[in-house]
Amino acid sequence: MLDVIKKAVKNGQKNLSEYESRLVIESAGVFVAAGVLAKTRGEAIQAAETMGYPVVMKGCAAELAHKTEAGMVALNITNAEEVAQVFDDLAGRAKNLDGILVEKMVKGSREFVIGLTRDPQFGPCVMFGLGGIFTEALKDVTFRVAPLTQEDALEMIDEIKTKKLLGAFRGSPAVDRNALAKALVGVGDLGMKYDSIAEIDINPLIICGDKPVAVDALVVLK
Repeated sequence: MLDVIKKAVKNGQKNLSEYESRLVIESAGVFVAAGVLAKTRGEAIQAAETMGYPVVMKGCAAELAHKTEAGMVALNITNAEEVAQVFDDLAGRAKNLDGILVEKMVKGSREFVIGLTRDPQFGPCVMFGLGGIFTEALKDVTFRVAPLTQEDALEMIDEIKTKKLLGAFRGSPAVDRNALAKALVGVGDLGMKYDSIAEIDINPLIICGDKPVAVDALVVLK
């Protein structure tokens, strides 16, 4: 995984593309939604058919840190004809794309956020809290200085005000806390291992069944 980061630093990138960011966090033990970086319309259709509909499609490049605002995200695509149409649309909207990310659409009513920041005094710190559209509004988050133990991560999970959402909720099972703790520990380890990583933002982390699944990720470089 060092090669992805090393290459990005060498190229002077301010951050990794979403596809590169996915590779990095997945290597650290974070579950990510199934996804393929398609270079052609045919590759996009094949990826969607293989993983099954519905899918999400996103323009992918290091410069596209804010894809939704740039109109580079299409949701709930349900057939090959739509895939072809969206591929052409996204590919025509921006230059120098790495490709189009075709991702399995993950559904769940509970969304959380995992982050990494670097404090001038304490170094890499891991953040966990309520995610999605409520991250900024409610600011229900907790922090720990990396590296984290499994016990540290489990304590973090219990510190947020909305922790009841992590239990059995409206017919959905309780979240796999060990999988969530593993993700938090892994993100902290990335901060310890790679000094060139300035920030990590995984939002939303959707609870699908009992599994926490990352559907969007951004790794910012120093």
